[in-house]
Amino acid sequence: MEKGVSFLVTIALLALASTLAYASDPSPLQDTCVAIAEPKNAVFVNGKFCKNPNLTVAEDFFYSGLDKPGNISNPVGSAVTPVNVAQIAGLNTLGISAVRIDYAPYGQNPPHTHPRATEILTVLEGTLLVGFVTSNPENRLFTKVLNKGDVFVFPIGLIHFQFNIGHTNAVAIAGLSSQNPGVITIANAVFGSDPAIDPDFLARAFQLEKNMVEYLQSRFWYANN
Repeated sequence: MEKGVSFLVTIALLALASTLAYASDPSPLQDTCVAIAEPKNAVFVNGKFCKNPNLTVAEDFFYSGLDKPGNISNPVGSAVTPVNVAQIAGLNTLGISAVRIDYAPYGQNPPHTHPRATEILTVLEGTLLVGFVTSNPENRLFTKVLNKGDVFVFPIGLIHFQFNIGHTNAVAIAGLSSQNPGVITIANAVFGSDPAIDPDFLARAFQLEKNMVEYLQSRFWYANN
């Protein structure tokens, strides 16, 4: 009986370990799986449908334009240019993507999170103050000033930010561990949701006056990506 119980516990632990090990983009089962538009009435897949490998061409793995700066004339003073599976169909199933981020002087990439990816950021020009906050209950802030050539990592799912503390424009390139990392900008999600979250609820959650919450909800929350 005890051996039987031990066997079942072992199987359960292995199953759990297997689940945790694959809690990210699925590994490819073939050399390429270039994304194509979903056929009409298609069965949902976790990712994109694959192009016939015999029809795959070099252009499926190519993107041009990351040398061009984004438009930073906006309320947050930054612009994110993504290069994910939507731009390079050949990234499908490969579990990786990239972004270029441009910052105006004192521009910022506001607090946000990537639900499906760890991010590694390299500063190409300028000086950035960057940081991330760990989960409850510690909510510990890790922050660093980065200069040209410096690299910083933002762990998957944690709230993080970048702020250009220099007097000139700044540029960074980041790699992300998902073909479709997703982004949730905290202020946009909380105060700019559609439909709006009940202001009485938010007032208590954020320990604010209701009229302040309603004011924040009335604002236009710009998405820099």
